[in-house]
Amino acid sequence: MIHARVVSPPDVTERLVPLLIGNSGVLNVEVIRSSVRNPDGDAVHFDVVRGAANDVIDTLRALGIEARGSIVLEPVSTAISDYGSRAAKRRARFDDFTPVWTDVDSRIRTDGRFPPSWYVLMVIAGLIAAVGLITNSQILIVGAMVVGPEYGAIVALAYGVVGRERGLVVNSARAMTIGFALAVVAALILGEVVRAASLQPRAFAIGIRPVSDLINSPDWFSVMVAILAGVVGVISLTEARIGTLIGVFISVTTIPAAADIGVSIAFRSRDEALGSLEQLVLNVFLLAAVAVAGMPVQRAFWHRLNAKASNAKAGGTGQASTGMTSE
Repeated sequence: MIHARVVSPPDVTERLVPLLIGNSGVLNVEVIRSSVRNPDGDAVHFDVVRGAANDVIDTLRALGIEARGSIVLEPVSTAISDYGSRAAKRRARFDDFTPVWTDVDSRIRTDGRFPPSWYVLMVIAGLIAAVGLITNSQILIVGAMVVGPEYGAIVALAYGVVGRERGLVVNSARAMTIGFALAVVAALILGEVVRAASLQPRAFAIGIRPVSDLINSPDWFSVMVAILAGVVGVISLTEARIGTLIGVFISVTTIPAAADIGVSIAFRSRDEALGSLEQLVLNVFLLAAVAVAGMPVQRAFWHRLNAKASNAKAGGTGQASTGMTSE
């Protein structure tokens, strides 16, 4: 369930309230006239079951509330109400799992902002990965993958491509370029220091580098994993499955590949550096490509699934479920 706090212009409130009350997925409607300032208007609070949220938000926008008032959405973690339970049961089967596209849009755009801390995390992830490479520690490589924030930038870039938002594409591409470059430089400096001080483990020094060899040798399995991780990433992002999204972070070789470029250069391993560069470009490209193709498919899938389920439910009860319209 989602709680909505709406600031509605008085002339719009007269049309909005009947639409809310008439929607089977909306409950707990509260109207406080002329109670809001900046922007001025009526306070309209209500709860909406997840499956009806997209239609309700579309209606609010169609009424001009986005431009003239305000719409704030908050997830409801717990709701104790028999009325609410009955309202949810009247909805289609998959309503509780339907992505709220406004929320998805907000999360992606938030991840498409790159404060200084984003670049700091890229550097730290690169350093952790560099230590993992030099010490042949797979645990540190996984830790670097979790710390690295680059997947948000990849998805933001893909979202910009889908929506034809040049600014979002340019900003995301620039951030990734600078971020990965910083990670490479950080790993290079660390590698040079380790090499100059002869701190590298003996196994690494004599060429026993199983972790590095795995990263700088992309093959068809790398392609398979990147594609599968990209699919999981799109599903996790749209359905807010945070735990699964973390699994994507530790499935693809982006930050470790960037770090391996720096470490390989530091230890004068040209072929390994080129292989890691190929791995990095391959993974970033495939993740972005899958997101570009997957996001529209995901949206179409849920639209079709909910429409089919709603029609089937309406047919079984002999009446269509109540919808909303601004006209």
